[in-house]
Amino acid sequence: MNTRRAIGIALMVGGVMLLFWGMNASDSFASDVSETFTGSPTDRSMWMLVLGAVAAIAGGLMAITPGRSR
Repeated sequence: MNTRRAIGIALMVGGVMLLFWGMNASDSFASDVSETFTGSPTDRSMWMLVLGAVAAIAGGLMAITPGRSR
């Protein structure tokens, strides 16, 4: 396994973990209170969801695309 693929897999796993934590944070009491008054969940949960999605997609692309040949 080359380094690019290993980094891609690690990034994808980290992204999925961030998505999981972001979904749990959006269901928290603090997020419910924030959503009641502002109409949107907390910034922390939104950042975790967005960064998790970006990391998972980028990691998946890095893992499946071939690297440059030397």
